[in-house]
Amino acid sequence: MDLASDVRTLALGETSGTVPLARDFTRTALTEWGWLPAATADRRAVAEDVLLVVSELVTNACLHAEGPERLRVLRLPGTVRLEVTDRGAGQPAPRTPHRAGRPGGHGMFIVQRLCRDWGVERVPGAPGKTVWAELSAPA
Repeated sequence: MDLASDVRTLALGETSGTVPLARDFTRTALTEWGWLPAATADRRAVAEDVLLVVSELVTNACLHAEGPERLRVLRLPGTVRLEVTDRGAGQPAPRTPHRAGRPGGHGMFIVQRLCRDWGVERVPGAPGKTVWAELSAPA
Protein backbone atom coordinates (compact mmCIF):
# COMPACT_ATOMS: atom_id res chain seq x y z
CA MET A 1 0.00 0.00 0.00
CA ASP A 2 1.39 3.40 -0.96
CA LEU A 3 0.78 5.58 2.10
CA ALA A 4 0.81 8.81 0.10
CA SER A 5 -2.02 7.56 -2.10
CA ASP A 6 -3.96 6.35 0.93
CA VAL A 7 -4.18 9.71 2.74
CA ARG A 8 -6.16 12.70 1.52
CA THR A 9 -6.02 16.06 3.32
CA LEU A 10 -8.32 19.04 2.79
CA ALA A 11 -7.74 22.43 4.43
CA LEU A 12 -11.08 23.92 5.45
CA GLY A 13 -10.57 27.05 7.55
CA GLU A 14 -12.99 29.85 6.71
CA THR A 15 -14.34 28.13 3.60
CA SER A 16 -18.04 28.57 2.88
CA GLY A 17 -20.05 25.49 2.00
CA THR A 18 -17.77 23.42 4.21
CA VAL A 19 -19.99 20.34 4.59
CA PRO A 20 -20.69 19.84 0.85
CA LEU A 21 -17.01 20.53 0.12
CA ALA A 22 -15.94 17.86 2.65
CA ARG A 23 -18.44 15.35 1.24
CA ASP A 24 -17.30 15.98 -2.36
CA PHE A 25 -13.64 15.67 -1.31
CA THR A 26 -14.36 12.37 0.43
CA ARG A 27 -16.46 11.09 -2.48
CA THR A 28 -13.51 11.80 -4.80
CA ALA A 29 -11.16 9.83 -2.53
CA LEU A 30 -13.58 6.88 -2.43
CA THR A 31 -13.85 6.99 -6.22
CA GLU A 32 -10.06 7.05 -6.63
CA TRP A 33 -9.79 4.07 -4.27
CA GLY A 34 -12.37 2.13 -6.31
CA TRP A 35 -15.12 2.16 -3.67
CA LEU A 36 -17.38 4.23 -5.92
CA PRO A 37 -19.26 3.63 -8.03
CA ALA A 38 -20.23 0.73 -5.83
CA ALA A 39 -20.70 -2.64 -7.49
CA THR A 40 -23.04 -3.98 -4.80
CA ALA A 41 -25.62 -2.64 -2.36
CA ASP A 42 -23.31 -3.47 0.57
CA ARG A 43 -20.42 -1.49 -0.93
CA ARG A 44 -22.77 1.42 -1.68
CA ALA A 45 -24.01 1.35 1.93
CA VAL A 46 -20.43 1.54 3.25
CA ALA A 47 -19.65 4.52 1.01
CA GLU A 48 -22.87 6.27 2.07
CA ASP A 49 -22.00 5.67 5.74
CA VAL A 50 -18.55 7.20 5.21
CA LEU A 51 -20.09 10.29 3.56
CA LEU A 52 -22.68 10.63 6.33
CA VAL A 53 -20.03 10.43 9.06
CA VAL A 54 -17.92 13.07 7.28
CA SER A 55 -20.99 15.31 7.15
CA GLU A 56 -21.70 14.81 10.85
CA LEU A 57 -18.11 15.43 11.99
CA VAL A 58 -17.71 18.56 9.89
CA THR A 59 -21.16 19.87 10.90
CA ASN A 60 -20.30 19.30 14.55
CA ALA A 61 -17.08 21.30 14.14
CA CYS A 62 -19.02 24.11 12.43
CA LEU A 63 -21.72 24.28 15.11
CA HIS A 64 -19.82 23.53 18.31
CA ALA A 65 -16.08 23.98 17.80
CA GLU A 66 -15.36 27.33 16.14
CA GLY A 67 -15.20 25.66 12.73
CA PRO A 68 -13.21 22.86 11.15
CA GLU A 69 -9.62 23.47 10.06
CA ARG A 70 -8.76 20.22 8.30
CA LEU A 71 -10.27 16.96 7.07
CA ARG A 72 -8.10 13.89 6.60
CA VAL A 73 -9.38 10.71 4.99
CA LEU A 74 -7.12 7.70 5.44
CA ARG A 75 -7.40 4.29 3.83
CA LEU A 76 -5.95 1.71 6.19
CA PRO A 77 -6.06 -2.10 5.96
CA GLY A 78 -9.76 -2.99 6.37
CA THR A 79 -10.62 0.51 7.61
CA VAL A 80 -11.27 4.06 6.53
CA ARG A 81 -10.37 6.68 9.14
CA LEU A 82 -11.87 10.17 9.08
CA GLU A 83 -10.24 12.99 11.04
CA VAL A 84 -11.66 16.49 11.50
CA THR A 85 -9.40 18.99 13.25
CA ASP A 86 -11.06 22.05 14.78
CA ARG A 87 -10.29 24.98 17.07
CA GLY A 88 -12.78 24.12 19.79
CA ALA A 89 -12.13 23.14 23.37
CA GLY A 90 -15.37 21.19 23.90
CA GLN A 91 -15.73 17.44 24.12
CA PRO A 92 -18.11 15.84 21.59
CA ALA A 93 -20.45 13.23 23.00
CA PRO A 94 -23.58 11.45 21.82
CA ARG A 95 -26.72 13.00 23.26
CA THR A 96 -28.03 10.82 26.07
CA PRO A 97 -30.73 9.83 26.27
CA HIS A 98 -31.18 9.80 22.52
CA ARG A 99 -34.65 11.00 21.52
CA ALA A 100 -35.51 10.46 17.87
CA GLY A 101 -38.20 13.18 17.80
CA ARG A 102 -35.99 15.92 19.24
CA PRO A 103 -34.40 18.14 16.56
CA GLY A 104 -30.61 18.48 16.45
CA GLY A 105 -27.95 16.93 18.61
CA HIS A 106 -27.87 13.58 16.84
CA GLY A 107 -24.52 13.88 15.04
CA MET A 108 -22.32 12.03 17.50
CA PHE A 109 -25.07 9.47 18.12
CA ILE A 110 -24.99 8.73 14.37
CA VAL A 111 -21.19 8.56 14.42
CA GLN A 112 -21.26 6.18 17.38
CA ARG A 113 -23.82 3.91 15.68
CA LEU A 114 -22.10 3.73 12.27
CA CYS A 115 -18.44 3.53 13.27
CA ARG A 116 -16.26 0.74 14.62
CA ASP A 117 -14.63 3.28 16.91
CA TRP A 118 -14.27 7.03 17.36
CA GLY A 119 -12.49 9.39 19.71
CA VAL A 120 -10.78 12.71 20.32
CA GLU A 121 -7.08 13.52 20.19
CA ARG A 122 -5.58 16.67 21.66
CA VAL A 123 -2.07 18.08 21.56
CA PRO A 124 -1.09 19.26 25.08
CA GLY A 125 -0.75 23.03 25.19
CA ALA A 126 -2.27 23.52 21.74
CA PRO A 127 -5.79 24.78 21.04
CA GLY A 128 -8.40 22.60 19.42
CA LYS A 129 -8.64 18.89 18.84
CA THR A 130 -9.01 16.18 16.23
CA VAL A 131 -12.19 14.11 16.26
CA TRP A 132 -11.64 10.81 14.47
CA ALA A 133 -13.89 7.97 13.41
CA GLU A 134 -13.16 4.59 11.84
CA LEU A 135 -15.47 2.56 9.63
CA SER A 136 -14.92 -0.88 8.13
CA ALA A 137 -13.77 -0.84 4.53
CA PRO A 138 -16.08 -2.46 2.01
CA ALA A 139 -15.60 -6.18 1.54
